[in-house]
Order: sequence, then C-alpha cells, then structure tokens
Amino acid sequence: MSIYDKVFKPHVYTLPNGKSVEKKASRGPVYAIIILAMCILSVKITGFNMTVLAQRIGEFFVIIGDMFKSPRLEFMEYVWGPIFDTIKMSLLGSLVGSLLSVPFAMLASTNVCRNKVVVSIVRLFFSIVRTIPTIVTALVATLIVGFGTLAGTISIAVFSFAYIGKLTYEEIETVDMGSFEAMEAMGATRPMAFITAIIPQVLPFFLSNCLFNFEGNVRYAAVLGYVGAGGIGIILNERISWRDYPSVGMILIALFVTVFIIESISRYFRKKLV
Repeated sequence: MSIYDKVFKPHVYTLPNGKSVEKKASRGPVYAIIILAMCILSVKITGFNMTVLAQRIGEFFVIIGDMFKSPRLEFMEYVWGPIFDTIKMSLLGSLVGSLLSVPFAMLASTNVCRNKVVVSIVRLFFSIVRTIPTIVTALVATLIVGFGTLAGTISIAVFSFAYIGKLTYEEIETVDMGSFEAMEAMGATRPMAFITAIIPQVLPFFLSNCLFNFEGNVRYAAVLGYVGAGGIGIILNERISWRDYPSVGMILIALFVTVFIIESISRYFRKKLV
C-alpha cells in the first residue's frame, strides 16, 4: 500500500455475497496541486503579468484593425509569386520527406524489423529530428545552400520525414502480418514482402497523413522567409518591419484563402482514402 493510500484510506464496499472490496481514494487532488504548482512556477519564470496584458491587449486589436480595415488590393501583384513559391516548396518538401521516411519507418516497426537495436536507433533518430524546430532547420539550410526556396524545401522535407515516419511506423505495427509471413514463407525477401503485403494495407492512411502534412506545411512555410528560406514569409517580414499594415493584411488574406482552398481539397481526398 502506498503512502497516499495510508493517509487517505480506501473506501470499503460490502457486496451482497458478504465479500468486501476497496476503492482507492482519487489521485485527482494530488494532480491538481502539482499542476497548480507548475503554473505558479511558470508564471515566476516567464514573468507573466496579467496587469500588463490587460492594459496593452487593446493595441493588438488596433493593429488588426489597421491590417484588415483597408487592405491594399494593388499589393496583390507582389503576393502571387511568393504565394506560389510557398506552395511549391511545401509540396516538394512534403513529397520528398514522406517518401524518404518509408524505409526508415519499416526499420522502426517491431513487427517488420526483428533487430531491437536497429528499431531503437531508428526511433531515436526520428525523435531527434522531430525535436528540431523547422525554422532552425531552415536557418541551417540557408547557411549551406544559400537564401531561397531550396532552403525552405529542405527544412520542410526534414520535418515531413520525421512526422510522417513516426505516423507510418505506428500504423505498420497495427497491420495484419499474415500476408507478410506468407510472402516470406514463399521465399520473398523481407523488403519485397513489405512492399507487396504491408504497403497496400497502410497506403490509404499514409496518403491521408501526407495530405494532412502538406496542408500544414503551407502554413508553416509562411514564416520560413523570416530566415531567408523563400516564400511569402520574406515580403511578410519586410512589410511588418516597415509597419505597412494594409499590405500585411492583404498578404494574410491571400494566405488564408490559399490555405482554405488547399485544406478543402485535402479534406475531400482524405475522406475518399480513409
């Protein structure tokens, strides 16, 4: 019996047959105290000040009003190119990263790869890559390949590789292994058995995840221009620096419409796949 159960005695119930059962006291109060203590500590560490927030929150709506009260329509001629660059590098980065993740997802699946060391190493690799912020990857990529959409494409590909890879190996571990084992019994190599028996089962979910990842990458790619990785983020950063809020509003409207269209198309195809 734990110390908590000794302090807060379990409630004893007597059943109709004369037997007694115990119901342990809820741990809810302990969890609530821990969460409250963490919140208090976070407020002290971050210097969060509700008074300052209440006093200055109105400025947020002033800036929003400047953006959308009279967006600069004539600025759209400068937005089309970067918007298409954002879509192109999101699409290519998502495609490359997703395809590269498949063989690694195979090695990370315990029901396909029998070597526990390999499985652990590949999963650790996925975890490490996922912890790297996309904007940091874009910054490193600009130092290697220079400014432009290539750096943005690389950073999106790295993120997609880790994101899709994790979802894929988790999906692989839920499939029916009967056909895979049958292919191996007939003499097929493990990669060939994986291609013919496992991929058809996970393909709909894989494509659905890829579409969801792509629509998310379009949004993420919008800020990569802040580090020179191309796309709409470059002119967005430029106009915000100049306090040109009507142009910023036009950029955000164009980005919203673009993301909405892509999400609608993606949602339609994902419903067909799953």
